[in-house]
Amino acid sequence: PPPAPETVKEPTPAQVVERGKYLVEIMGCHDCHSPKLMGPQGPYPDPDRLLSGHTAGTQLPPVPKDNAGWALMAMDLTAAVGPWGTSFSANLTSDDSGIGTWTEDQFKRALKQGLYKGLEGSRPLLPPMPWQNFKNITDEDVHAMFMYLKSTKPVVNVVPAPVPPAAPPGA
Repeated sequence: PPPAPETVKEPTPAQVVERGKYLVEIMGCHDCHSPKLMGPQGPYPDPDRLLSGHTAGTQLPPVPKDNAGWALMAMDLTAAVGPWGTSFSANLTSDDSGIGTWTEDQFKRALKQGLYKGLEGSRPLLPPMPWQNFKNITDEDVHAMFMYLKSTKPVVNVVPAPVPPAAPPGA
């Protein structure tokens, strides 16, 4: 008789969340979306504010006057300044000020199409978010990441809106 077909076991919800955590960690999401503390080896993610984005109300240092041709990051890597203006990393925690009210389709559009909050017709995500790197990510991996992020500790943090570039003198 022919061999019995192998049964494919669906991953458990806990396995899906664990896969999502793995993907979030290896894809470097903490690099920009987790506020940092400074230690003897330099900045490291603040364990109390993981994935909560740029901390609301924090003052950025003055931008150097001679920065033509540069993109600059704040010390904790949650804000960036460049020709696009100033952008702030989003809160990815399960709080409503993060992705708590998002649908999985919104998350997928944000990640794969670079749309703000994953909303059709919204503005593009700003640098340094490398959404173009994720446009071919599988739906299964998007699902796992979404499930992990929805399982995170909610951190209330309303991230500031981006700041457009300064108008050139005389404009």
